Amino acid sequence: MTGYAQAVAELPAGNLSLELRAVNSRFLELNFRMGEEFRSLDPVLRERIGDQVKRGKLECRINFNPNEGAGLPNQLDREVLAKLARLSEEAMQAMPNARPLTAADILRWPGILGQQALDIEALQATLLKLLDQALADFNQSRAREGDKLKTVLLERVAAIRAQVAALRPKAPAIVAAFRDKLTRRIEELMANPDPERLMQEVALFAQKADVDEELDRLETHLSEVERVLSAGGAAGKRLDFLMQELNREANTLGSKAAANDLSQTAVELKVLIEQMREQIQNIE
Repeated sequence: MTGYAQAVAELPAGNLSLELRAVNSRFLELNFRMGEEFRSLDPVLRERIGDQVKRGKLECRINFNPNEGAGLPNQLDREVLAKLARLSEEAMQAMPNARPLTAADILRWPGILGQQALDIEALQATLLKLLDQALADFNQSRAREGDKLKTVLLERVAAIRAQVAALRPKAPAIVAAFRDKLTRRIEELMANPDPERLMQEVALFAQKADVDEELDRLETHLSEVERVLSAGGAAGKRLDFLMQELNREANTLGSKAAANDLSQTAVELKVLIEQMREQIQNIE
């Protein structure tokens, strides 16, 4: 299911923003774009998102834009600098041809800049609050979209019920027409008796004549679709399964093409079921 949400925090050190973008996918796929200062939170972010989002290809973008001068140390660590100078002098005495340390080398030395002014722990704590806020907005937007999809699906369910209701009164006539066809076929076979062929024709009649069982199962599956949609929550995978069952019954009706009405109804059912299946790909 598609969705979008953004949360922003203005901090003394700079601007922190988090965006969630999702497009349709049968499974949950998470992708993060964030700076190294947030990489340690990757497992926590995945867990929190996974608790509330079950389907969709979701991208989480985290941006921190520091204010000018934010995060720079107030001074060099004099103690580390003195130790580094002594070690550098000893190294030069042992290896006179070695290249002296440059200012850039010294500034890159671990610990030489002392404690940074930027509080990473506070920044990460704020990020987690932004994630909770964004997830709430994200799920609200998806819930609104879900309500619209629910209306569309229920309209398709009603259309399928109408097709089933229209076909039921025609079932006896379909059976009678097929019985007449079978009678003529048996008369032809009796002219040149073939018991095995006769049994095949009777078995075919028994298989194709009655469609009540398929119509009953269609209505049962439609009732389950309505129940799942009314129950709310994560319903996409359950609805996927129900679409497969509906399609199976429509195919069975199509295979019992003993009358034009039956064939036409089977085609209409398959069209409506396919329309529902496409929409269900958008449902979590």
